[in-house]
Amino acid sequence: MFRTALGPQIGTHLGKPIYKTVENDGTTYIFDRLAECDSEGCPLDQLASNEMLLPPGLIYRKAS
Repeated sequence: MFRTALGPQIGTHLGKPIYKTVENDGTTYIFDRLAECDSEGCPLDQLASNEMLLPPGLIYRKAS
């Protein structure tokens, strides 16, 4: 089953919370930076293979 756990809130972006960590199905991701987005969305080419993008443009990297 798919599970998500959220760490402490460390800020907001566009009215949405930024969490320090996000655990997704047993893998922990740490907030890294804001994505560069425009009116058409957030290009995925700004992500490394160990990163994920969450709305509204938050990039999290896999914890080591």
